[in-house]
Amino acid sequence: MQTVVIVIHLMIVAVMIGAVLLQKSEGGGLGMGGGAGFMSSRGTANLLSRTTAVLAAGFFLTSLFLSWYAGYNRAPSSIIGQPASQTQPAGGNPITAPTSGGILDTLKKADEQQQAPAAPGGPQVPRSQ
Repeated sequence: MQTVVIVIHLMIVAVMIGAVLLQKSEGGGLGMGGGAGFMSSRGTANLLSRTTAVLAAGFFLTSLFLSWYAGYNRAPSSIIGQPASQTQPAGGNPITAPTSGGILDTLKKADEQQQAPAAPGGPQVPRSQ
């Protein structure tokens, strides 16, 4: 479903870019103005401006739908990366609120609790403090 709407959205964008570039600017820059065409200059301007308005409305609606659909099944999560319903880490020790510092200190302490100290098997890289 989302893929279909994205493809439609991109097609609307491509056609809208073309419609905007075909419009006659005040200085006549990129417009196809002048000459005898299948429509008069005024009729072409009305057609292109209406087409641009319809495409802009379609772009707006597909953008709203895509943002709604993306958040439809989103579940709340914790900022630490654990599900919101889980209160304890896998190690069984709860993460306590720090007395000083911030969330980074809490994460560092939790990481140190989960890692068991292994016996050094060879040369090791010094760790920064």
